[in-house]
Amino acid sequence: MPEDRPFESAESGKVERDESRALDSVMAERHRLLSLAFRMMGTLADAEDVVQETYVRWYRLEPEERDKIAAPAAWLTRVASRISLDLLGSARARRETYVGQWLPEPVPADLFADTAVAPLNSSDLAADPLDRVTLDDAVSMALLTVLEAMTPAERVTFVLHDVFGVPFDEIAGVVGRSAAATRQLATSARRHVRRGRRAQVSPHQHDEVVRAFRGATAGGDIEGLLRVLSPDVELRVDGGGFVNAAPRVIRGSDHVARWFMGVMRKQPALRFERRDTADGLGFVLRDEGHRYGIITFDVSDQGVTNVWLMLNPMKLTNWTL
Repeated sequence: MPEDRPFESAESGKVERDESRALDSVMAERHRLLSLAFRMMGTLADAEDVVQETYVRWYRLEPEERDKIAAPAAWLTRVASRISLDLLGSARARRETYVGQWLPEPVPADLFADTAVAPLNSSDLAADPLDRVTLDDAVSMALLTVLEAMTPAERVTFVLHDVFGVPFDEIAGVVGRSAAATRQLATSARRHVRRGRRAQVSPHQHDEVVRAFRGATAGGDIEGLLRVLSPDVELRVDGGGFVNAAPRVIRGSDHVARWFMGVMRKQPALRFERRDTADGLGFVLRDEGHRYGIITFDVSDQGVTNVWLMLNPMKLTNWTL
């Protein structure tokens, strides 16, 4: 009857508004999911794949199934974590056939700075403060390279618990282990972190050493460069098969210094442009106006201990001149 139409229209409008709000709340989780997946996968491209597949699975649910999910954010986190766990196995296989050295993708310091994280319960905190990480630390090359040495289950557990504050009993359902076994995975992961960490220096000290590295390298001062390099410094270069890059790790201050001096002789127009990275001060390398790469550093009280040089253009998309 005509008098029923306004009522039907109002009901229809309410349903549409409710669905729109529900969609907005789910899509609002995208940045957090990307932040989570990046820490698990190590590259933004893989993280994007994880997030896309997570949303595909959400929208494949029947409306009644979605209505039964009390906490969509928690559901999305669990699904993204399971997808990451599955993909880490195949990603490791791909990296074994990678041309040259594979490195995680360096990202700007503020890329995920606004990610919201639930606080850990005090009883769940790592006993050793050196085992704990901050959100910024968890996207640093220093930690991402350590995460590469973990098993997929260790990595997922570590990221979920020690970085994002997810309780062990919830993680157990993601990795298919008991809560007790999941705690053991976290303990094993922390051992990797502890072994991969050197004596820490302040951000100011880090940046001072890095500026000295830049001055010596750009000025062709090999003696000055040797003074800022730790005797057992390691250099890793990722060209991805797109550009010429050192195929193996270069170890030792003398070899690393001479490698950089050789690069500067061949590319005298190379310029170092300051950028803030998750590891502290780093540089975008520019050659005659073209972005060439990004270089980041790990610094201890012995000097520069690790140099990571990313030349693969597929992993430089977040860096502008």
